Amino acid sequence: MQSGSMRDLWIAPALPRPASLPPPSPAGAGRRSGRRWTVPLLVALLLAQMAFAMVTTAVRQTPTIDEPVYVGAAAEYTHEHRLRHNPEHPPLGKLVIGTGVALADPHIGPSVTGDQGAVGRHLLYEAGNDPWRLMLWARLPVITLTLLFGLVVFAFARELAGVTGALAALALYCFSPDVIAHGSLATLDVPAAGFVVTSVWLLWRARRSPRPHVPLAGVALGAALATKMSTLPAVPVLTALAAVSVWHATGDDRRRALVRAATGAAVVFLAAVAVVWVTYLTVDPKLRWTPEQHVPTVHGLRGALVDLMPFPEAYRDGLRIQLGLENRPWQGFLFGRLYSGSLWYYLPAALLVKTPLGMLVLWAGGAVAVVAVRRLRPAAPYLLAAPLVLLAAAMQGARDFGTRYAVFLPLFLTVAAGCVLVVRRWWVSVGVAVLVAFVAVSSLRTFPFYLPYSNEAFGGPARTRELLHDSNVDWGQDLGLLAARLRERYAGERVWLVYKGSGVPSYYGIEARDPRKVPAGEVRGLLVVSDSAAAKATGRLAELIGGSRPVDDIGHSITVYRR
Repeated sequence: MQSGSMRDLWIAPALPRPASLPPPSPAGAGRRSGRRWTVPLLVALLLAQMAFAMVTTAVRQTPTIDEPVYVGAAAEYTHEHRLRHNPEHPPLGKLVIGTGVALADPHIGPSVTGDQGAVGRHLLYEAGNDPWRLMLWARLPVITLTLLFGLVVFAFARELAGVTGALAALALYCFSPDVIAHGSLATLDVPAAGFVVTSVWLLWRARRSPRPHVPLAGVALGAALATKMSTLPAVPVLTALAAVSVWHATGDDRRRALVRAATGAAVVFLAAVAVVWVTYLTVDPKLRWTPEQHVPTVHGLRGALVDLMPFPEAYRDGLRIQLGLENRPWQGFLFGRLYSGSLWYYLPAALLVKTPLGMLVLWAGGAVAVVAVRRLRPAAPYLLAAPLVLLAAAMQGARDFGTRYAVFLPLFLTVAAGCVLVVRRWWVSVGVAVLVAFVAVSSLRTFPFYLPYSNEAFGGPARTRELLHDSNVDWGQDLGLLAARLRERYAGERVWLVYKGSGVPSYYGIEARDPRKVPAGEVRGLLVVSDSAAAKATGRLAELIGGSRPVDDIGHSITVYRR
């Protein structure tokens, strides 16, 4: 092998540029200019409606169950520069949320003793801050990231299927109820999924120009790992794709191609590891780490793998906590059945309920197209391998809490769906247009209640609580709406409340008692129950609900009964 710099081991020689085309005729210049503005305008309109939906949702929703934990940790990271709470999730996503928290300039006060939930509640409700304003500012950075990932989806699909396919993919992304619902919250699911799809897109581009794209793909993968540990199963997939991309970009010398492919995979892996370390060092340059909660001991092969991971001790302890949570006896709820443990088919079943029907058809068509159409076949491993591995890993999880654990699917499979238009048949184009329009109508009809969305085959958002629970339906987001409804329609009536969420009812003016703490005969008036609590109701609560009459529905997530 000839001597050369390290980067020459895996960088293919630049391909010659094609000969320049003659300049367009003056007569066609006006038409081309008009077409040149049409596509950016359509992209801007799609993203603008998505931004409107997410901001409107963010403004009206009270804190969901997980958000106070992330917001409290974000404030702690940016003010104390110390890793203390919420180690089960790495810091990057919370640092993103923290940019909004910092702009809100909340009063922090002295350090709070207690668990991570207490830290968040103190910041929102006890430190003299306005929780409406603070939560909006915390959610805005995630909304911005979600919109930027829409541009990634558009660019990826454009390279595979052209402008029309890219617009179809972007439309599906922008109207996805799951993406809108979770992209408008100060949570980590959409940022982590977006970083993974960005990494894959960069690896696809590396097939032609590895030099800039392979390191950037490693950075994007590192951002995913530094946001959620559930993205770890994607590491071997993406490092393998890096090797494939660099191999493809190299000439016919197989020995050199093999060395360059291995180097490319190593670059992605090392860049990802570096990003994780930089994220922790950004929070605390001294990497001080004293766990505030019990860190379980992980035995066997899993324990050995955790010990070998080249990440900070705080990251590895966080992963140990996550693995410990998998051993707890969680309850699930699917199609009206309450059960203990987990069901391997829970996520596919929940996705059938929570995904628009037109989108399901186009996802399936896109997956078939990238495998069956010859010129798309090289893209099949990029579009299908990572989401399949991540979905398989998520299906093995112990917590059947929602489709947010598979929110990466709308990002990858909408790109694949745009590839259906590579089949040049008029009926294909008409069918795609009709299905995209059906998705848009279904999404617009659920506005602004995206979290409890279910498609028409399962009765729509008003029926979701009969099929699913937790973040699929009721994540504590409608406490403010409940307070307004009680003032408008039920002023002066006695209220009994079973609320499942992280909000503080009294802050919003809700004066209520817990009906489970008094004899059933004393419960008279309005019985207000979060639908997630109703789904899992047993004993006293089930008896109370059974003897009551539903009279109102709050955001398809809380039911008001009269006794």
